[in-house]
Amino acid sequence: MRIFLLFAFAAFSFSMAAQDSLNCSVLFHWDDPTIPGSAFYDNAYNEIWGYAANDREYAIIGSTQGTHIFDVTDPENASEIHFIEGAATGGNIVHRDFHDYAGYLYVVCDEGNSTLQIIDLNNLPDEAPLVYDSNAILIRSHNIFIDESKAMMYVCGGEDELRLVSLEDPTNPVEVLDCNDDLPFWGTIGYQHDIYVKDGIAYCNGGDALYIVDFSDLENVQFLGSLSDYPDSGYNHSGWLHESGTYYAMADETHGMKMKILDVTDPTDIQVVSLFGNEVAPTSIPHNLIFTGNILHVSYYYDGYYAFDCSDMANPTVAAFYDTSSIPNGMSYKGAWGVYPFLPSGNVLVSDMQEGLFVLAPSFPTNVEMPVVKQTGIFPNPVERGSQLNIDFPDAAIARLFDIAGTQISETILSEEKSTLDIPEKVTPGLYILRVSGSEKTITERIIVE
Repeated sequence: MRIFLLFAFAAFSFSMAAQDSLNCSVLFHWDDPTIPGSAFYDNAYNEIWGYAANDREYAIIGSTQGTHIFDVTDPENASEIHFIEGAATGGNIVHRDFHDYAGYLYVVCDEGNSTLQIIDLNNLPDEAPLVYDSNAILIRSHNIFIDESKAMMYVCGGEDELRLVSLEDPTNPVEVLDCNDDLPFWGTIGYQHDIYVKDGIAYCNGGDALYIVDFSDLENVQFLGSLSDYPDSGYNHSGWLHESGTYYAMADETHGMKMKILDVTDPTDIQVVSLFGNEVAPTSIPHNLIFTGNILHVSYYYDGYYAFDCSDMANPTVAAFYDTSSIPNGMSYKGAWGVYPFLPSGNVLVSDMQEGLFVLAPSFPTNVEMPVVKQTGIFPNPVERGSQLNIDFPDAAIARLFDIAGTQISETILSEEKSTLDIPEKVTPGLYILRVSGSEKTITERIIVE
């Protein structure tokens, strides 16, 4: 087993001599040469995840053998503390995926006779028992995402296109929806490779397009919109919603294609705001990406970890990078697989398919701030049926509420005396579009009606 601990000057000198970097140092690197690579891409490793509890931080990395858990609270003394063998192991394993909820880690694999595994993280660092290991719900899955607000796990790919699994009881998952079988319109959408979900609104990467679907009411699932015709389009692979809810970053897993920032305020009219990339090579290819504030963290296959400052969504710029891979840029799929930037310390976890686990310490400009994306104060949002929406607009205006089909639901004239919009009692819960038009500007905002 090889473990590399690099700090201060040592980290700086090593990265300058052997690997390219900017505003980023490596604190810990682990690679176990006894773990076999896959027969497809020679990747011993796949997804990365993180977990923090009781003032301790943990890194979780998948391999062809299973799930490895590290205590990385003190990177100088980081170590593997638990290993959970996968239901399927060996050279045919390429993909594993993770997500945690309520103190449990959910694990899937997209190859072999696999299962859904649930690992109890509540007693870390002492133990991490496997409390569920069954193929009753799924055998294979490509990616999972958990919408914590709904205790709902979205299962992408594998032997199905997209399924929803309730985690109301975290150790007893229950399938509640099979999109292919239960939704008549799903035939026009099909297989979903990856997904991001917030409050029941799902941003689905289907290979050929981005699809936005409202799952907030499972009795009335609504298709909201899609984007299939856009510049630098390839295999629509992954994306992440900015915390403003206005912008969505998207990656096409195709060599040479740039990433995109989209304005998804109106799902029926998605706008491309910018195209950008790392400009390392014509064959550079992004894999996974995650927003924290205005920083977009990207695992960039052969080029390693990249962080982009998206304070100006129309002009993202490189803020930091660290090249995790020693493999020359090429037309295959090797290098950095996943990135996890949510640890309280600010350290970023990266998995490299051939070179293992990296704990990185990027530094960002202190002037990186949240962009002003809302020109009004609109509350509450979500809003209840039969109540009023408060709209703080700087001048006289007309406020109109539309459903996703473009039908006007409500209208009012805003003034100093009137600053509310009535929400009809009989409207269907779900996503609506608010447009406020004044003499000098018009704004559009997504509204959730409950």
